[in-house]
Amino acid sequence: MKAYNLHAVNDLRYEEVAMPECPRGWAIIKVKATGICSSDVPRIFSKGTYHFPTIPGHEFSGIVHSVADEGSEKWVGKRVGIFPLIPCRKCQSCLDKHYEMCEHYDYIGSRRDGAFAEYVAVPVWNLVELPDDVPFEVAAMMEPFAVALHAMKIGGISSGMTVGIIGTGMIGIAAGQWAKKYGAKKVTVIGRSEDKREMVENCNLDYTVCIDNNKVAEFDFVLEAVGTPNSINLAISATKRGGQLVLMGNPSGDIIINQLVFWKILRKQLHLKGTWNSFFDGTNPSDWTDVVTSLETKEIEAECLITHKFSQEQLFEGLELMKHHIEPYCKVMTLWNE
Repeated sequence: MKAYNLHAVNDLRYEEVAMPECPRGWAIIKVKATGICSSDVPRIFSKGTYHFPTIPGHEFSGIVHSVADEGSEKWVGKRVGIFPLIPCRKCQSCLDKHYEMCEHYDYIGSRRDGAFAEYVAVPVWNLVELPDDVPFEVAAMMEPFAVALHAMKIGGISSGMTVGIIGTGMIGIAAGQWAKKYGAKKVTVIGRSEDKREMVENCNLDYTVCIDNNKVAEFDFVLEAVGTPNSINLAISATKRGGQLVLMGNPSGDIIINQLVFWKILRKQLHLKGTWNSFFDGTNPSDWTDVVTSLETKEIEAECLITHKFSQEQLFEGLELMKHHIEPYCKVMTLWNE
């Protein structure tokens, strides 16, 4: 099969590789769509994965090609999305069913081979059956949609709140959609330039530009979805007294908070929480089942977030677009096995 194999930092090769093995309890997925996550760019070009070679890609959907166990044969041929985190099932977090906080997790696309490939191996437990009317490229965004939803739930979103989203990536915009679904009376996405205004407004969200942390309105609930010192300082300043602040952005490096800004956390008595990943529990109700339902009923607009589509042979073009910010983008999607 064909796959993009990362042999070293900045050494991604589109090449022929062996089909993945399928141990007991696992399935082989024929990949149909894979999104390029913003985390894939540093993973490929600067930071690397946990070992080499590794096939990146963790936001994906496809068709179950085969399974290892007779008891799982019902999955063969089904259209599926995939929860990419593989919990250890032994640590206390796993025993409490907080799998997203597993202490010894495995992860498709960074710790083991992922979905920048024609086929990928995943545990059957991680499969999410898709309704027939949810396209594969929409289903490939289930992971960031679930992460965004988890952040809203962690923060305690409720009807009537004003919500500020700092960050114009897919997860930030998706979080804004979830906030509206849960009854926020006003949702504003805060960006650094006018480049993303049309994109955000096409998703029926308000947009404002904040340059050098100039004064912005204060909100009942603020989600920080960038991970830089400036964005975190802005998030603290933009949260009302007694408000909810959720930090979600992957840190760009060490985060230094100005003393006067830190005082605001204390004196405004902010409710500060962190979040990472999403809650999933096999076929039981979870963030992922909520995402499937909302995509099927179209309560959440997904296709407005896909700004670019590339064939599997064009994946390098998508990576270069994101790495060099050649033009404004939200979700860059690659289509496989067409």
